[in-house]
Amino acid sequence: MSVSLPADSVPAAPAQPLDSGERLVLLDALRGFALSGVFISNVYMWFSGLAFMSRPQIEALNREASVLDGVARFATMFLVFGKFITLFSFLFGLGFAVQMGRAEQRGTSIVPLYARRLGILVAIGLGHMFLIWFGDILTSYALMGFGLLLFRSRSDKTLLLWACVFIFLAPVVTGLVPQLLEPRGSAEALAAAAKEASERSAATKAQVLEAFTHGSYLDAVRVGAVGYVREFLKLHLLFLLPILGRFLLGLLAGRHRVFHDVVQHRPFFRKLLLWGFVAGAIGNGASILVTQLVSRKVLSPASLPWLPHVMSPVRTLGELGLAAVYAAAFALLFQRAFWRRVLSVLAPAGRMAMTNYLSQSVISVLIFYGYGLGLIGKARPALCVGLCLGIFTVQVLVSHLWLSRFRLGPAEWLWRSLTYGKAQPMRRDPGTAEIAV
Repeated sequence: MSVSLPADSVPAAPAQPLDSGERLVLLDALRGFALSGVFISNVYMWFSGLAFMSRPQIEALNREASVLDGVARFATMFLVFGKFITLFSFLFGLGFAVQMGRAEQRGTSIVPLYARRLGILVAIGLGHMFLIWFGDILTSYALMGFGLLLFRSRSDKTLLLWACVFIFLAPVVTGLVPQLLEPRGSAEALAAAAKEASERSAATKAQVLEAFTHGSYLDAVRVGAVGYVREFLKLHLLFLLPILGRFLLGLLAGRHRVFHDVVQHRPFFRKLLLWGFVAGAIGNGASILVTQLVSRKVLSPASLPWLPHVMSPVRTLGELGLAAVYAAAFALLFQRAFWRRVLSVLAPAGRMAMTNYLSQSVISVLIFYGYGLGLIGKARPALCVGLCLGIFTVQVLVSHLWLSRFRLGPAEWLWRSLTYGKAQPMRRDPGTAEIAV
């Protein structure tokens, strides 16, 4: 005789890692695509030394630029900056929605496992930040990932509202608060204080650039850590809430499984493609116009202190718009057999996103820093973009070869093993084939 148990007395299934057969190739390929753009942004702005240069140094570099460099610079500013990291952040939130759905199917809470997963990600990110490159994004993702837990049960309307607040309003508010808290004084005193702060910032950047250009590995690590705390920590803090906002958009999309059934949501993706293009053109066009006017000294930021606060949401609109275009176009193209075969080439790189991201940092410091090939401050835009595309192509190939023998990338294996408290299977079982869902 069989005995039926009440639903609440059935033991919950233990948490299990996501099997390769449960993965969605579209999302892996889109993640690989996003990773390529993040790489270009990091190399162009940070590893090349551009972020640490003074205005005269940048102007001298621009005077020596070729036509190809000009094209690469414009394309990077218009098509890459802010767009791919937006897409990458969106996919992080979407991944959380997938994991939460699996936890609900098991009848368990996502909180303990996901909190442990994020804690380990913090540790990996801090190691990356202070031992390899201080531009780490993993730590920020882990910290804001805890915010996802707070929003996991909120309504769609609430998610969308707070996403807009975090993405558009938070940067303006956090930019205004320091100005409002500044002590009042005469115009001369305020100008002197602003000049002193600018000189202090320039000195810190110069020290970091010098260490990265001529210092040893230990010099780069030490001076980079000091420079990060003094100059760049506040910049990273400004981006934490916008990152959470992008996570929430991903959570919303994952909750409705729009990428799991693109055919059913095809009208949505077509509208997203159209309106994303409009928003991207307006936001990016306005941002580039203002940048050009400032660089040509037609507009003076000193005489227009409100300009950065007005342009912040405009620039963000452009980033979100083009990121939406990329996601929608990718999803729609993926429904066609030819494009599915082409775009799926990126999927293994997306499955090994952490391994590839960390290895990009290692490769970049060895190419650009003084203890490597020493290209920092010398590489022009076209060379930076070309190097990124070449290196990423090799990463895609290596990812294919690695995953043909192993289930996980090295960093993913470490992260998963620490999360579940035991070593995860690494090698593929002979004769098994991966099934994409």
